[in-house]
Amino acid sequence: MSGRPRWDPADYAAHSAVQEAWGRELAIRLGLRGAERILDVGCGDGRLTAWLAGLVPQGCVLGVDAAPEMIAHARRAFPESRHPRLRFEVCPAGQIGWLGPFDVVFCNATLHWIEDPAGFFRAAAGCLRPGGRLAVFGNARGNAAEVLGAVLRVVRRRPWRTWFRDLPRVWRLCRLEEYGAWLVAAGFEVVHLAEVDRCERFAGVEAFAGWIRTTWLPYTQRVPEAWRAGFVAAVVEDYLARRPAEPDGSVTVGMRRLELEAVRVRA
Repeated sequence: MSGRPRWDPADYAAHSAVQEAWGRELAIRLGLRGAERILDVGCGDGRLTAWLAGLVPQGCVLGVDAAPEMIAHARRAFPESRHPRLRFEVCPAGQIGWLGPFDVVFCNATLHWIEDPAGFFRAAAGCLRPGGRLAVFGNARGNAAEVLGAVLRVVRRRPWRTWFRDLPRVWRLCRLEEYGAWLVAAGFEVVHLAEVDRCERFAGVEAFAGWIRTTWLPYTQRVPEAWRAGFVAAVVEDYLARRPAEPDGSVTVGMRRLELEAVRVRA
């Protein structure tokens, strides 16, 4: 894959139940009162962003994403004419500093895609009012290790190794100490910072395959489009050979989640 990921917003929306569940849990932890101004960084297809807007009927929500195709999809799905307190804009995470002031910067399933987390934290501080909160759920080190193992086994085989003579650069996953130091340097007080083990469940093999197809883009987009479905199927087959589906047909994946909450205390 060269350049940024190329998203299929409709396919992502259909196969992002785990990410959406994380986002709803993160929002509930905030204890919103209903009048907050919220910036949703990495808003993707906009469905979670629209749900957030429903939690702040006297406030407003701005969803931003670096992918123009995601923002175009979100605007079509949730037009401002029907959602007057909800807007969407194309904006990379490191450039949000001028957008404020906000009460909350919300970032779900996105931090691991950001190449410069320290820059993002500085930008988040820049668009938060004093006392404003940064709330993040993302992938932690070791996330979905068994799935990654399946991917790495598959890319060494024919014909897939044709497109993996060198392995792609994957997500930025840092140590907790690094995140903590960057937050303090950006003017935050850290309230909560942890790596949490999770066991996530996909409804079936198709849902699991859809999650791989729509989120493991540094690998899947190395493969030509005509071959991509076969590559995803090979990864799914390898994974299920070691962790079979449950009796009800569901597929479980061990994940590690980064949880971060911080308050802006100085500029």
